[in-house]
Amino acid sequence: MKDVSISENIRYIGVDDKDLDLFESQYIIPKGVAYNSYLILDEKTAVMDTVDARKTGEWLQNLEGELGGKEPDYLVVSHMEPDHGASVQVLAEKYPKMQLVGNAKTFQMMGQFFDLDLTGRTVTVKEGDTLSLGGHTLAFYMAPMVHWPEVMVSYESSEKVLFSADGFGKFGALDAEEDWACEARRYYFNIVGKYGAQVQALLKKAAALDIQTICPLHGPILKENLSYYIDKYNTWSSYEPENQGILVAYASIHGNTKKAALKLAELLRDAGAEKVAVTDLTRDDMAEAIEDAFRYDRMVLACATYDGGLFPCMEDFLHHLKAKGYQKRTVGLMENGSWAPASGRLMKGLLETMKDITITEPVVSIKSAMNQQNLEQMEALTKALV
Repeated sequence: MKDVSISENIRYIGVDDKDLDLFESQYIIPKGVAYNSYLILDEKTAVMDTVDARKTGEWLQNLEGELGGKEPDYLVVSHMEPDHGASVQVLAEKYPKMQLVGNAKTFQMMGQFFDLDLTGRTVTVKEGDTLSLGGHTLAFYMAPMVHWPEVMVSYESSEKVLFSADGFGKFGALDAEEDWACEARRYYFNIVGKYGAQVQALLKKAAALDIQTICPLHGPILKENLSYYIDKYNTWSSYEPENQGILVAYASIHGNTKKAALKLAELLRDAGAEKVAVTDLTRDDMAEAIEDAFRYDRMVLACATYDGGLFPCMEDFLHHLKAKGYQKRTVGLMENGSWAPASGRLMKGLLETMKDITITEPVVSIKSAMNQQNLEQMEALTKALV
């Protein structure tokens, strides 16, 4: 694992998981994921969250190594999702004098996960409450639905550290050499994307704090150029396009819809489109397709008709977009069908249930394989989009 340094009194005790294939049983993580946990050493010691049950043993070794024979006084639980909260009971039983810090919803949810008697061991906090550890003081801010209802973040005022729960997290183990924004964007839109309004509310709270370090529950600790990360989150959570560009997303059965989609991408590039990204919804990572749909300001959907409906991967893609709050975009449509093309009408119907979506004319309608008339339609669609 990459060496992680926060400060003399705030230690990283998290672990990398490079063996898990699917995060939340649905998101491909080729470079693994980090389960972050922290320890604040002071007159009183505080453990900041636990880790997934897959890594409990390794995490406990990290914790014991930093404690040096001491016992923790507090466990602060910012999020009960099992990739962070699964080891709560193990730690509580190991250190029976340790108190657990959370909000009312935290402890309600904790009782749903564990059969654990916490009589006399809970510190229930609400918005703005503080906890003194000696030289360090934690202030707590509620972040409901970012992205669970019990989520809260903690701000340590002496070292100006924000423990941001799932906020500002990303896929990838800590030693993954990759651009932060790429995997943070895929993480954000697929996991937190639905809750843009709630993220905006949390950003307003954070704006009132003097933050020098952000310690998320996944991904690297952020210390430099924090405005970059905060600006990204502001853009993402307000559903504004991050870049000018066009995503061409196609769902092709035998290859003819694919040929048409690739031809349209060529026309868009030749017409001077700033960026054209292409994704095959039958084979490419769905989470990355969702990421690109939110990243760019325009999109083209190309889909074959299947059993009188949409080819399933396109229907799945559109349902994902709606669930994550897709909005404020311009979309062009291409349909294909050998006897009764219906996918254009069906895609339009699903898009019309979303907010602030402009559907561009003409709809390119192909019967089996593209012909000269289709090329003329594609040229007209290109002019409308670029």
